[in-house]
Amino acid sequence: MNPAFCRILLETTETLAIALAGGVTCVFLGLPAGLVSGSVVAVATAALLGRPMRVPPMLARICYVVVGTLLGTVVTPETLRGVVTWPASVALLMLASLGMIAATMTYLRVVHRWDSLSALMGASPGSMAQVIALSSELGGDLRAVAIVQTVRVLLLVVGLPNGLALFGLVVPAVPLPRGPAGFAVLGEMLLLLGVAVTSALIFLRLRFPGGLLFGALAGSAVLHGTGLIHAALPWWVGGASVITLGALVGSRFANTSARMLLGHLGAAFGSFAVSMVVATVFVVIVARLFSFPIANIVIAFAPGAQDTMMVLALALHLDPVYVGAHHLARFLVVTLAIAVAARRITTKRPLHDAADVPPPPQAERT
Repeated sequence: MNPAFCRILLETTETLAIALAGGVTCVFLGLPAGLVSGSVVAVATAALLGRPMRVPPMLARICYVVVGTLLGTVVTPETLRGVVTWPASVALLMLASLGMIAATMTYLRVVHRWDSLSALMGASPGSMAQVIALSSELGGDLRAVAIVQTVRVLLLVVGLPNGLALFGLVVPAVPLPRGPAGFAVLGEMLLLLGVAVTSALIFLRLRFPGGLLFGALAGSAVLHGTGLIHAALPWWVGGASVITLGALVGSRFANTSARMLLGHLGAAFGSFAVSMVVATVFVVIVARLFSFPIANIVIAFAPGAQDTMMVLALALHLDPVYVGAHHLARFLVVTLAIAVAARRITTKRPLHDAADVPPPPQAERT
């Protein structure tokens, strides 16, 4: 057997075993979203201790399709009719995203003396793949930006479910299917998988943001929202996918030493706090103006990656259409704003040589 393949297989097996142990432990302790938060923390800890944590891209892609399919099972005709009440909420989300960028960038510039470009990249609420690419191309501090962005995702995954539970807004739960699952509905399940996978591939082909996840969600949502089928994938399929994607998030701490992390921890915690203050202000405004469940609003306005926030929506049994629509809007406005602002900044200063910057942790996909 190919030695390289054997190494990948062993590292992947170790990663998933650690993720499973962390997820099951948190579920046993009764923590909300325990599978995802436990797997993230366990794998991140192992990565910081020097273990070679790895999740193969193909495995991650399969899990995105599974999670999208499961999210679509909660969609009902009533859910789809509620879309007409969202435009004002989405508009406020766009304002919140711009406010987070401005406030966090100012914080990093004033308090931590970051240069303008690195501060802009570190302030981005999501879109880490674009942020890493722009930092590398235009000369930002790649290592600092990657650590700040990765810590932000970790804090969101661990903090939001427990914060919501503290105020009684969610209950500890294991991700469960929202419809019948078993051999009795095998035909419906095959139809569900066929439509979800096809839709995911079409969205991916069209380069839709988070295409695999949102494509599968769309295909599943159409089938369930129109009442054509009521089947769902087995609970263990969803649980395994959530654990795997949690491991993917935790593995982003690979190649990050404890010393390197500690050197940027102040900036990471401070920038996270600033962005969450801005997000909280807008969450309160939306909660006062509309009757949406507060947990849905919190996850929709959280400055996290689309895929990670959608996994949380699944784990917390939230409305995936509401959460997904807001994170798509945030992705679009942040992508445009960061690209335009980065180009303007680099025309006003000479580029730094970033060739000797160590490689960052694995980047977000959205």
